[in-house]
Amino acid sequence: MRIVYNFRGSLEKSNVRVGLVGTGYAAKLRAEALVQDERSHLAAIVGHTLEKTEAFAKEYETEALSYWQQLIEREDVDLVVISTVNRDHGAIAKAALSQNKHVVVEYPLSVDIVEAEELIALAKAKNKLLHVEHIELLGGLHQALKQHIAKIGEVFYVRYSTINPQNPAPRKWTYNHELFGFPLIGALSRLHRLTDLFGKVLTVNGHQRYWEIEPEYYQTCFCMTQLCFESGLLAQVVYGKGETIWQPERKFEVHGEKGGLIFDGNAGIFIQPEETTPIEVGTRRGLFVKDTTMVLDHLFHGIPLYVTPEESLYTLKVADAAKRAAQSGLTIFMAD
Repeated sequence: MRIVYNFRGSLEKSNVRVGLVGTGYAAKLRAEALVQDERSHLAAIVGHTLEKTEAFAKEYETEALSYWQQLIEREDVDLVVISTVNRDHGAIAKAALSQNKHVVVEYPLSVDIVEAEELIALAKAKNKLLHVEHIELLGGLHQALKQHIAKIGEVFYVRYSTINPQNPAPRKWTYNHELFGFPLIGALSRLHRLTDLFGKVLTVNGHQRYWEIEPEYYQTCFCMTQLCFESGLLAQVVYGKGETIWQPERKFEVHGEKGGLIFDGNAGIFIQPEETTPIEVGTRRGLFVKDTTMVLDHLFHGIPLYVTPEESLYTLKVADAAKRAAQSGLTIFMAD
């Protein structure tokens, strides 16, 4: 069945045929979401190794392919979902859009900001969907932040820390310089929470350090960036993982003139001068299903998505500024 995408932004047929790139954790959650929704059909899957791809395809009753280029060229694929290593996001998205496919890609859209800009322009020229997944915006922590942030008055300081000790460090793509990218580009959601809540950034400072296993892989990375927003807000983001890290931490602190919001793991509190109140934080489960459902709602009914590619691109530019600041030791001023 051929599906036509009209100018109102909705599908005219009842079923969208999907090609999935990736066989990892995110790809598995995508596959589960797609097979559960009667509006989508998982037509084919491709991964890095044929053996793993075939096992994945068997589990979800779809066809295994050897190369992502084969998937892109198929006429029975209308939507390409990219859930593979960060390095390849841009190249696959460009090829898919050039073949008139709709595209969903896990963040980052690309590890290169110029390529990301070109992809957004290409999607518009082709009149195709380009959606960059940012499920952190749908999760319980972010929703709780948005619900309570007005209560603390003008926000002047934020600290967001995600530190994950792993000993021994795994020799996988998330510990590979080229495949994962600069830490705050690969883990773009750490910055995207802030740009979504607080808007434009004025200046960026940064620091990074790696402990190496070999030239391509590291055993530990530690990255810190400081953002000064146009509002005057100062935000610090700390990201670390690997062997030379000793205490796990997942903490988000927001300090305002009338109170504070502190989220430590899955627990949240609202602090006022004479009272501290617990905050309920919703689960992180089911977010890929929610994102996938929203994509299908957009394709079939034209319902706006919760994030735009341009918003993701802006955060990517902030992350790139953090990279340049860390490499140069200089303060980077964000262009208008």
